[in-house]
Amino acid sequence: MRLAAPVLRQLLTAGAIGVLVFLLMRVIPGDVVDVLGIEGDLTEAEQQALRIELGLDAGWGTQFLRWVGGALAGDLGLSLRYNRPVAEMIGYALPHTLTLAALALGLGLALGVSVAAVAAARPSGVWPGLVQVLNVWSIALPTFCVGLAGILVFSIWLGWLPVRGQILMPVLVLGIDIAGQIAKPLHEELKEILATPFIRSARAKGLGPGAIVLRHVLPNAAGVLSAVSGLILAGLVSGALTMEVLFGLPGLGSLAFQAIAGRDWTVLQSVVVLFALGVIVANLLADLAHRLADPRVR
Repeated sequence: MRLAAPVLRQLLTAGAIGVLVFLLMRVIPGDVVDVLGIEGDLTEAEQQALRIELGLDAGWGTQFLRWVGGALAGDLGLSLRYNRPVAEMIGYALPHTLTLAALALGLGLALGVSVAAVAAARPSGVWPGLVQVLNVWSIALPTFCVGLAGILVFSIWLGWLPVRGQILMPVLVLGIDIAGQIAKPLHEELKEILATPFIRSARAKGLGPGAIVLRHVLPNAAGVLSAVSGLILAGLVSGALTMEVLFGLPGLGSLAFQAIAGRDWTVLQSVVVLFALGVIVANLLADLAHRLADPRVR
């Protein structure tokens, strides 16, 4: 029962997001037929016939219920602009987004945990300052602005990387941002654990700072990582979307951006709901991991 209530609440949130996206797409002036009319020089009669063919002449409620009924049956419908199955378009774009997210998450975890652990083991060095730098970086610098700056410096001024189609810079931008979100809370938790009696006992046995951190401190700090993982994954979703649009990567972010520009609401609706469900699953898994890692939560 304790788990069912959060799941139901999250599913209702996903449904509300789907309704909101549907309404916002209808508020935007014009529809996909207007876009196709401009591109293909369609007459007024041809546009009206196309709206009837696509089902856009029906009321908003009817259109939404048709989409929901098809989605619940596993059919996301056809793209209004390209007449291709939406599931096929998502199936092509999803691996690119997952690749970007996985690489960025791996880099962020490795960098954030390493910096926090070394800073805890060597508090008199430069590492605590590096923790602060990463933390300020993730708070003060939006990933979109950092990406634009990276294009300006490394692609335009230096010419080291192509402007579009490369994944190295998006991974670095998102990875450093994730590292900043991890390093600060993890470092604070590590410092508290280092002040506990059992760590003093480990020092008395002759263990060095590195061995103490790796064997005793990091395992006891797993609860902090699981606690912040939900926020990190949610931020990674939005960051991946903006990076894909900025660097021209063929992922779900670019697909959603093209759907907005083309008023292709069936594609946009499916992509947004998919991301909402992804964030819900990530939050539930993070909550479960937090409960398993920290008995105090249970």
